[in-house]
Amino acid sequence: MIEIRGLTKRYGTFTALDHLDMTIAKGTVFGFVGPNGAGKSTTMSILATLLLPTSGTAKVGGFEVTEHPKEVRRLIGYMPDFFGVYDNFKTTEYLDFYGASYGIPRAERLKLIPQLLELVNLSDKADFYVDSLSRGMKQRLCLARSLVHDPELLILDEPASGLDPRARIEMREILKELKTMGKTIIISSHILPELAEMVDEIGVIENGVLLAQGKVTDIQEKMRASRVLHIRLLDREEEAVAFLKELPLITLVLRDELGVHVHFGGRDEEQWELLKLLVSGGYKVLSFNEAQTNLEDVFLEITKGVRA
Repeated sequence: MIEIRGLTKRYGTFTALDHLDMTIAKGTVFGFVGPNGAGKSTTMSILATLLLPTSGTAKVGGFEVTEHPKEVRRLIGYMPDFFGVYDNFKTTEYLDFYGASYGIPRAERLKLIPQLLELVNLSDKADFYVDSLSRGMKQRLCLARSLVHDPELLILDEPASGLDPRARIEMREILKELKTMGKTIIISSHILPELAEMVDEIGVIENGVLLAQGKVTDIQEKMRASRVLHIRLLDREEEAVAFLKELPLITLVLRDELGVHVHFGGRDEEQWELLKLLVSGGYKVLSFNEAQTNLEDVFLEITKGVRA
């Protein structure tokens, strides 16, 4: 769906994007991860045909964004991080205006608008003026606006920015629904844990450079040189600690009131072998689990030293 090669954007001596290469398959929900100023919005603006690159190419649905902007715009729905709404419109009038701008016949718009409001949980606000809506409601209305022409690709720049926890949950549930509809979605955010729940892949960008791209689990796997295992035993904890310290692939064994914590250099198969060793040695294992690496840990590990 998206193919980016050597994409570069410079402002004088400042390089906002530095030879970005990225491919996103159709139907993928892609999380663009990075701090403010990393190059996320610049990339999205180029994909949305709102900004010209200095060099390189970007294709959406096979169309190069600088050569075929009209074709690209038919394929995308763009939601910027900061957007304007027409406060004196009712929500239905707002969506009707954009539907007409896309050339959708009035009869179709009358059917489409209630469906869009239902999708973004604003059916009960159909006759409300836009200026009476909360920020979260306005965000959802903007999302509905970007869906008016049924685009194949959604480009959402910080869609949860400035929202309270409840509004973020509502936005996340809507995006999950769009995912089930087969939309290709690019979401940028610096709120990392929320992205992990929604996306199929992530791309980590810093200082205009793409540092990593792939499935969240695959990137987490690459980042884990050593796993931390939490083991709870019914008894004989001291003996177990001594036993574990003698085993290969174990670099550190700690014990506290929560149990035994093991720094382990093996993979899934070796974990299974370790558990079998404990059980065959007569240790009564109540629980055996691996500490999960979250998206923030992955981001900090990947970007280590980049800012220096």
